[in-house]
Amino acid sequence: GRASWDADAVRDDLCAYVVEHLGDPDGVLIIDETGFLKQGDKSAGVQRQYSGTAGRIENCQVGVFLAFAGRGGHALLDRELYLPKEWAGDADRRKAARIPEEAKFATKPQLAERMLERAWRAGSRPAWVTGDAVYGNDVHFRRTLEANGQPYVLAVKSDHRLFDGRRRDRVDSIADRLPGRAWRKLGAGAGSKGPRWYDWAAESFGEVDARGWRLWLLVRRHRERRDERAYYLCRGPADTPRSELVRAAGSRWAVEECFERAKGECGLDEYEVRSWVGWHRHVTLSMFALAVLAAIRSRSESRPEPKEKGASG
Repeated sequence: GRASWDADAVRDDLCAYVVEHLGDPDGVLIIDETGFLKQGDKSAGVQRQYSGTAGRIENCQVGVFLAFAGRGGHALLDRELYLPKEWAGDADRRKAARIPEEAKFATKPQLAERMLERAWRAGSRPAWVTGDAVYGNDVHFRRTLEANGQPYVLAVKSDHRLFDGRRRDRVDSIADRLPGRAWRKLGAGAGSKGPRWYDWAAESFGEVDARGWRLWLLVRRHRERRDERAYYLCRGPADTPRSELVRAAGSRWAVEECFERAKGECGLDEYEVRSWVGWHRHVTLSMFALAVLAAIRSRSESRPEPKEKGASG
């Protein structure tokens, strides 16, 4: 924590490294957050808040992360520590945790926008951006993506409303009216137990805009428990096939694997620092280690199997 180096400069190097070694024009940028369970009230940003890691409200810090997933592999490439309002306005706690003056309260979608803008500047132009309903339900976040020409597949809550040509209606009600022929069995990528098969429907809304984009509601339905559904707003080129929207939606699993590997192999959550500076330094180095491992895996998996001695060509 006392050495002289810039964690944000290393973060920029990390982003460039991921673009160089794992870059893929069909890749997906994924926004998600993870919790870091903590004791006490001294660690920067810590408070009782929901932790996806624990699946409940716990005393923790929350980091918002940007991951990249492509054919060559996946890795974390940016991070922001979420600073709750209670911390942002407490001068004494800020001073004790060495929180810089420029660090203000920002919502998680606003933190995501910052990271995406940095990724775009670094040359990362993925085919899609995806994230859960925290980001999909935020209209300003969606407009930022559209203004930057970035196609997206974002989850939304079941009560999110869309104009269906006659009235604004909830997406779960729109899905209820879809005919049987609208659904198709498609894989959402490989899971821990093999391919993840669901029924999917995609319904377009509105006209194709001036740049040739359109809006879809994508619905994922469990093949046996049909009341279990997930909903996604998608905007991108009008000729995008349903299978491509499904591929982008299914890419979200990669960030969960990134968190698992970063914590299990790279010590992402194994820190005792309390300061703002210390958190960003530790997390950035752990992320860089994860990216190096991802690049090594990518090279190893793409290398042809060696021939046995004596085998004919």
